[in-house]
Amino acid sequence: MHKVDVDSLLQGKQSKYALVVGVAKRAREITRTFEEEQIVTEDKPVLIAIKEIEGHEINILEPDEDEL
Repeated sequence: MHKVDVDSLLQGKQSKYALVVGVAKRAREITRTFEEEQIVTEDKPVLIAIKEIEGHEINILEPDEDEL
């Protein structure tokens, strides 16, 4: 089982909700890409998305306070 340090993922972020939504969206993109390209892997799309966020390969955009 992969243990995720949520605090390290939230560095510079305000919302755990934004983190969860961002990981879910990226995991769906990864799943779609794997299906289209017929890629078979044992890695779970959610874990791949988390690793991308940890490695700063992708960023999660949060709405401004006035947009909420």
